[in-house]
Amino acid sequence: MFISPAYAQAAGGGTGAGGLEAMLPLVLIFVVFYFLLIRPQQKKMKAHKAQLSAVRRGDRIVTGGGIIGTVTKITENESEIQVEIATGVKVKVKRELISTVLSKTEPQASKKAANEDAAAKDESGGNPLKKIFGGKKE
Repeated sequence: MFISPAYAQAAGGGTGAGGLEAMLPLVLIFVVFYFLLIRPQQKKMKAHKAQLSAVRRGDRIVTGGGIIGTVTKITENESEIQVEIATGVKVKVKRELISTVLSKTEPQASKKAANEDAAAKDESGGNPLKKIFGGKKE
């Protein structure tokens, strides 16, 4: 034969860290996936869960099916919510199936405080610039 057979040779005198060097790209990919995909998704889920737990009567919501309505009642076990989707039409919706809260209502205590602040403002003359520039008194 004119060609001599080629035999595989043993690996050169490496330091033995070949396994660690091979794993490094996989570890880096996992770190990138964690910070770009997993962590933001967990934050989003946590915010949505907090939003669902804060739903109360009077809030306008969008269900998972795209139906917009106003919360009229929350049941005793708090897993179902009664939603009015049209005048006189009320449906029960599972709390987990609410996708978005469009508008929040203020708690009763906050409304009361806001009304008291408005009344105090009216008693003090309303706009302070009227006092300075001598606006007409009513």
